[in-house]
Order: sequence, then structure tokens, then C-alpha cells
Amino acid sequence: MNKVTNIVIAGLGGQGVLKASDILADAAFRAGFDVKKSELHGMSQRGGSVSSDVRFGEQVWSPMVPAGEADVLVVLEETQVEINRGVLRPGGALIGPDLIGPNALKTRKSLNVALLGALSALLEIPQEHWDAAIHANLETKLHTLNEQAFALGRAAAAQRATAA
Repeated sequence: MNKVTNIVIAGLGGQGVLKASDILADAAFRAGFDVKKSELHGMSQRGGSVSSDVRFGEQVWSPMVPAGEADVLVVLEETQVEINRGVLRPGGALIGPDLIGPNALKTRKSLNVALLGALSALLEIPQEHWDAAIHANLETKLHTLNEQAFALGRAAAAQRATAA
């Protein structure tokens, strides 16, 4: 059976939704998966809603996550949680911005990568592929900051899982 993993990343224009989906798709591809990605920009240039679907597995035919079939919904802006909740399958995981405390990051601009760190705790993509994808998709001067954000998100997800 060909299991396809469906992930939707949502937020507002300028928050790094598309960059996060690029990093996720790159990491999944490096791990040997067939990957498809789709983006919905909306009014992104004016801070409007933005979402990106990433699907990966042995073989993926469509880039779009069907409504109600996302395994994971990653949301970068609290106001976008309810707007996008309908894409999540029953029993799917929601990773929201509340996972990372407001002062936990050196800059809130790395929240997208921190939430990818949380997402990584749910996926079978080796750490080295995440690291390579972060390096390939971000400027060199941003590598250390985003590696720290990724680690913080992964630790926050692990802490939440043990508390549950």
C-alpha cells in the first residue's frame, strides 16, 4: 500500500509559509520520497491568508491535499487555525504557534522553522535531511539561528508529547 503523508502549512503573508513548505518538501525529497507541493497565495502581499500543501510518499499523483485529509496542519498565526481546521483529518495533528512561547525565539521570523522542528518529531525523516534542507533553502547567515529554532520546536513537541 502506498501511504501518502499529507501536510498543510498555513499562516499570513510574510510569515514564511512558503519557505517552510520548501524546506519540508526538500527534506522529504532528500529522504527518498516522491514529493508534490502546491501553494495558495491569496492576498499574501498584504498579510492575507497563505497556505501550502505538501504531500509525500512512495508515489504521489496530486499536489493538493483533499479537504479533511491532512495528517498534520501546521499554523503560523493563531487567527488561521479555525480557518484551516477543515483540512485536518479526524485524529490528525495540529501544530500551532502557541507551542512556542512568545520570547523563546531570538526572532519571531524563525517561528516557521521552529514549527517545522515540532513537525519533524511526527515524521520519519532523518535529522540530516532536515539540516541539509534548511541549509539549501536559507542564506548561510541564517543557518545557526534556524538550526536553533528547529531544535527548540522539536524539543517543545517532545515535551508536549510526554505531558499528554
